[in-house]
Amino acid sequence: MNAAIGFIALFALLLFGMPLAFALGIVGFVGFALMVGPLPAGAMSAQIAWDTLASYSLSVLPLFVLMGNLVNHAGLSKQLYAASNAMVGHFKGGLAMATIVACGGFASVSGSSLATAATMSSIAMPSMRKYGYSPALSSGSVAAGGTLGILIPPSVIMVIYGSMTETSIGALFIAGIVPGLIGILFYAAAVRFTVWRDPEAGPAGPKLPLRDRLRAIREVWAVLGLFILIIGGIYLGVFTPTEAAGMGASGAFIIALVKRTLTPAAFARVLLETVRTSAMLMCVLVGALIFSNFVNVAGVPSQVVALINWFGLPPIGVILLLIVFYLILGCVFDSLAMILLTVPIFFPLVTGLGFDPIWFGILIVVAVEISLITPPIGMNIFIIRTVMTDLPVTTIYRGVVPFIVADIIRLGLIVAVPALILFLPEQMGK
Repeated sequence: MNAAIGFIALFALLLFGMPLAFALGIVGFVGFALMVGPLPAGAMSAQIAWDTLASYSLSVLPLFVLMGNLVNHAGLSKQLYAASNAMVGHFKGGLAMATIVACGGFASVSGSSLATAATMSSIAMPSMRKYGYSPALSSGSVAAGGTLGILIPPSVIMVIYGSMTETSIGALFIAGIVPGLIGILFYAAAVRFTVWRDPEAGPAGPKLPLRDRLRAIREVWAVLGLFILIIGGIYLGVFTPTEAAGMGASGAFIIALVKRTLTPAAFARVLLETVRTSAMLMCVLVGALIFSNFVNVAGVPSQVVALINWFGLPPIGVILLLIVFYLILGCVFDSLAMILLTVPIFFPLVTGLGFDPIWFGILIVVAVEISLITPPIGMNIFIIRTVMTDLPVTTIYRGVVPFIVADIIRLGLIVAVPALILFLPEQMGK
């Protein structure tokens, strides 16, 4: 009952427009104080704030945010799209597939779905309009491709999940590679299905000469180099995730200098954006951990376990039930809120059933990805609507349907074959 009242209070504060970080922190503090006492609640909150902000492992967060901002200001997103277009743009639906591949490449150095969707919509949408692509297919491919930002490493969501559950952030990064590549392939298949049904939705673009295609591919060496440096260093044990983030940020800074895109004014904007984003994420994480302590003291995890035992579901049945819950919750919550609100409750249950915490982390990231493109609150959809103001929201909703189907199939695949997630992390210790 205490937890139920707490959740109702949290939703009420959010509906009245209170920022998520403060709503989580206030409800968590007040709930803990009413159950345990004001002094313990104050001590608990202060300790969480100190431990979080002073955490060495969490310094990975601002460093990866800085790297993504530097890469964006260096203009590499345009080069990624040009290279992807050079490879597949001459096929039917090729520009949409190029957009998805470019989103995957940009995700590998940004770590943010919203940044990926905002950047690629301004780059890819005008090109697809120029060649007569349907508004539904063009907007749907950008919205779906943008979701890769939280799955293909480095990922801000994975850092937060790893911090909340004390799971290896490096192993989570490595585990996200194969599901991310599968996502790109399945999204490309969704594009092909769309143009098969309606060939006019994605006409083929001009085929570039081989020399121009090779030149475009050579232009993206910097992104490939950064990705190999970060993920390869973590996989081989050369870097910790925090050290890899520092190397990535340094590499992005050097690339921006070499390309002569980093003026003093631009560098100041990069630093300001990084500080704002990092401060917001840290505040949200502190609030979520305070709320998590309240939820634990209220006994919610044990009650959920008791309820599941009462139903008598097998372990895989519990996972399928949680997936359905996440898909429904994604219709009304954004991805970060879903992670922060549900992980403290479901993580003890899932690990208690014997499931691997890395597998569960990637599974819910994939499930949460779908929430970014599902109505009525699909954050990527509203990002695209903000960039392309003349595009009706209903058109974007129609365009994402094949990609949502592809996501659900991918979700079923990684549930049925856990090795798709766990194989690479298991090799790290060998």
